[in-house]
Amino acid sequence: MSEVRFRDSIFARLVVLAICVSVGVTVLLWAVTLTTLDRGSKAALIRAVDVDLAGLADIQASGGQAELERRIADRLALSVDEGNAAHYMVADDAGHRLAGDITRWPSLSARLSEGGYVTLPDQIPAYARATQLGPNLKLLVAREFGHDSALKTKIGWAFLAAGLFAAVAVGIFGRWRAQRLASRIGRINQAFREPDENAIDALSEGATERDEIGELTRHSTEALLHLRRMVGAHRETTDQVAHELRTPLMHLDNRLVKALRSVPDEENQKLLADARAEIRHVIALLESLLDIATSEARKGDRLGLAPVNLSQLVGRIAELYADSAEESGHTFIRSIMPGIMFQGEEMQLTRLITNLLDNAFKYVPAGGTVRLALEHGPMISVSDDGPGVAEADREAIFDRFRRGKTGMANAPLTGHSAGLGLALARAIAERHRLTLNLAPSTKGASFVVAPEISR
Repeated sequence: MSEVRFRDSIFARLVVLAICVSVGVTVLLWAVTLTTLDRGSKAALIRAVDVDLAGLADIQASGGQAELERRIADRLALSVDEGNAAHYMVADDAGHRLAGDITRWPSLSARLSEGGYVTLPDQIPAYARATQLGPNLKLLVAREFGHDSALKTKIGWAFLAAGLFAAVAVGIFGRWRAQRLASRIGRINQAFREPDENAIDALSEGATERDEIGELTRHSTEALLHLRRMVGAHRETTDQVAHELRTPLMHLDNRLVKALRSVPDEENQKLLADARAEIRHVIALLESLLDIATSEARKGDRLGLAPVNLSQLVGRIAELYADSAEESGHTFIRSIMPGIMFQGEEMQLTRLITNLLDNAFKYVPAGGTVRLALEHGPMISVSDDGPGVAEADREAIFDRFRRGKTGMANAPLTGHSAGLGLALARAIAERHRLTLNLAPSTKGASFVVAPEISR
């Protein structure tokens, strides 16, 4: 099993979500600010035009047209180029300009004191209002609003900078917090992956936190300790059962040995020898069942595993079987890659490999070929060119007390002849987070041990 990468973790998604939320909030605030600014600036522009127009109307009413034109000229002379500059036009009823800097009367009714947004000469956007000052005299006051657009642009850039800063700040802070939370969850996952003393002790670092992960850490610690107690009790019980059953059987075997020495009758000696063989078979059966139960109970448990030089281990086993292969008339081919290390129990791995080899040599007739291969992964394969396994039995042969039908008539009685050899081999493989399967082959059988596929 592989650890979850940070980019695939839920905390990384939360950080991305927080960044998106901060960007969304910034954009929303920018839109609200621009809308408020636009409405406020338009209202201020309209008020400025109306106030200016009312003031000039009062000047005309009190000082006449000449005073109005003089005041407009003064205002144009003092008008600055930047900002919402003011523009004026005094015209007769036909629209001919009498004073001011606007050369053409816009489509606004002076008699209705109509106001609106117009485009002045040189494509200048402005807000204007017209009013009728006399029977043949009308006034137009306009103010530019281009400065507001520049202000909006500045505000937009300010919000963009603030949004980027907020997104980066949220990303940095969120990643820091997310990695801290991920490390706390990682300690829990590590304890479940390898529930040894160090991993369980590491959980105590987060058990004091009062949040949800702290509560999960406490519950996980209690569950793992409870599981260890159960496994320990199971192991102790199986050891006691094995001892209580093995001891009387061994005593019975010793008595049969003494009886064989004292009985001269060959027929009775044969019966006693058969009884001894049955006792040894029962002992082997008992030990295999206990080994299977122990391996299944410790499935995935990393406690007790140590680095094993798998290349050397398989090499030693291969040397032993090479000698017996010559005596039985089999061809034994070995292909072992050097330097392959693996975390496991050496004795259990030895039983796994020897069970597969025993199974192969048992069912392959003399003159047949058995192959043993070790590759990086690690991947161990034991294949032969014997009668193979029937399609209906390809998975059933791994069940307890199940044996393939092919080739069984000539198989000798052994400690695993009750159909526990492959069941024990698979239990040992799963205890080491390995899989044992019967691979497809054109001839014979091919058993492959390989690492579990990470989920």
